[in-house]
Amino acid sequence: MANKRFTEQMQAYGQWKKDLIVGIESYQKWLNTHEMGSPEDELRIYESISSLRSDKLTIAFVAEFARGKTELINAIFFSEYDRRLLPSEAGRTTMCPTELFYDNNEQHAYIRLLPIETRLNETSISEYKSEPIHWTSMDLDLENPDNMAEAFQEIVKTKQVPLDEARKLGLYDDSDSHLHGTNGSPPESIEIPTWRHAQISFPHPLLKQGLVILDTPGLNALGSEPELTLNMLPSAQAVMFIMSADTGVTKSDMDMWVHNVKPLRQGREKSTIVVLNKVDTLWDDLKSNEAVEKSIADQCRKAAQTLGLESSSVTPVSAQKGLLAKIRHDQELLARSNILTLESILANDVLPQQQEIVRQHVQAEVGNMIKESRELLASRFRSVKNQLEELNNLSGKNNEVIEHLMQKTREEQVAYHRNVESFNANKKILSEQSRKLLGLLSLTELDKLVSKSRESMTGSWTTHGLKQGMKTFFDGVTAMFNQVDEYTDQLNRLVNTVYHKFQAEHDIKGIDPVLFNITQYKEEMDKLYQEADAFRNSPVTTMTEQTFVVKKFFISLVSHARNIFFKAHRDAESWSKAVMSPLVKQIKDHKEQMDKRLDNLRKINESRDTLESRMDELKKSARLLKQQHDEVAGIYKVINRPLQGTEANVPAAKAKAG
Repeated sequence: MANKRFTEQMQAYGQWKKDLIVGIESYQKWLNTHEMGSPEDELRIYESISSLRSDKLTIAFVAEFARGKTELINAIFFSEYDRRLLPSEAGRTTMCPTELFYDNNEQHAYIRLLPIETRLNETSISEYKSEPIHWTSMDLDLENPDNMAEAFQEIVKTKQVPLDEARKLGLYDDSDSHLHGTNGSPPESIEIPTWRHAQISFPHPLLKQGLVILDTPGLNALGSEPELTLNMLPSAQAVMFIMSADTGVTKSDMDMWVHNVKPLRQGREKSTIVVLNKVDTLWDDLKSNEAVEKSIADQCRKAAQTLGLESSSVTPVSAQKGLLAKIRHDQELLARSNILTLESILANDVLPQQQEIVRQHVQAEVGNMIKESRELLASRFRSVKNQLEELNNLSGKNNEVIEHLMQKTREEQVAYHRNVESFNANKKILSEQSRKLLGLLSLTELDKLVSKSRESMTGSWTTHGLKQGMKTFFDGVTAMFNQVDEYTDQLNRLVNTVYHKFQAEHDIKGIDPVLFNITQYKEEMDKLYQEADAFRNSPVTTMTEQTFVVKKFFISLVSHARNIFFKAHRDAESWSKAVMSPLVKQIKDHKEQMDKRLDNLRKINESRDTLESRMDELKKSARLLKQQHDEVAGIYKVINRPLQGTEANVPAAKAKAG
């Protein structure tokens, strides 16, 4: 893998996902053929396939203005167009967050642009994405790269608006008047972005494999569009932070690093890539190559020191020379630009992490189902072998022995049915408690807290009251989640008890139950609480007009909290429907095996001539079960197959495969 470029590895990753889908579909057909599936199984398989098809690898590019961020995107991903595809010339900088991806649901390539005026509404960008009517849409001419590049110029467009309008949009603050006015006087109008957000869809090979590129504007835009910093950047699988060698780490670079990028590094250092761009400004024909390399290394060391990183964490590149080298096929210049090192980081560090997340999801859903089927077949095989052994031992025995075995089997059946009644009672209790869990995660209850907080904040006359309203909301949300966490522990203990009790009583080889895990959502909510705290205590919040602060708070922070509750509720509902399914299947199968055993004994007792035929039937059944077991094991192997070249990166997956 180390020898492969990101482009090749991304395509291999796309093929790996296609192979997974084929494997899952094979299992689905197998379940249907052998009538071993259930509606819950069908739903889980459908959701897993949909998840794989919609899987995205999002790489966000973050930098202050004029750091060569968009040029870097052109150099890494779009050099085959033999020109700058995205506008990155001097003075033409990205003015709104721009997403580049491939839309499977549309027949044509397009640019969609969300007008800046939508900031006046309390609707988030994510909500607007589901309502195309609000966007300005333009088709892209894929046959003409020049026309495409011209269309992309839209994302850098600006316009002059009166000061009052800019203020209402939250794009102007009186404390910044010195940046816009002349001779100390506030301006009559200022320049603002024409668009709030841009979506670009076209069938580039990497985008078709699920790559999403998020090109962000500079610091001011990051600060004024909190949804970008609170929702979009944390959701990205990798964040590339770019500085410039000709300026070093500036104050605005440092502000962006401290407030927007560094918090994302916790626990995901490999997916936060720090780049020192424009190192070609340090190239000097009057210096030796060694002296130039030393200058670049010194600049990287100083940048790393300022950011609090190891020197090796900063990658020096020249995006402009890298793009030029790729267009001219100049291998020497390409090597000197160091662009391929960045591609290698994406291929070796970022992509395997995403693959492992996808693998774990598939293992948790379909992988566990396949293991359940495999274990069920193994249990049936053991039962058939035991019956064969039992019938074999009956040869030459008198009727009393057979009747004794029949009586013993009937007693086992009675005890079994008694335990099933107990199981059903516990299952009913579990169902009731699951409904209580869903009630604790109810959006209705959360919305009551939202309404109460909105009334409190909009009715507040002071900044202190406003901030107190924010704190009260998130304290309330945290209390709700703590209650969910405690209740989940109780519920998981009950599930474990039911599983282990029944399996121990009937010597059923166990599949451990899948327990509900709230950790992911709790961590998300804790992080959001910290973000809300930072927003609440920010000097910008104090100085900004209260109506706009309230709007920002609800669009970004509150909507994000609501989304976490929604996902937790959805997953809890899916879990509650599926958690007892493996045990129910075992119980049903165990009952069928006991009934068959009793039926065999009864027919043999009636006529000894049936003994041989019954043994033949069991031998045939054993061969069939062995064949089915091997088929399922083969499907599981496909599901667990690593991405070629990543074997060394996924020891955890191999450990879980057992």
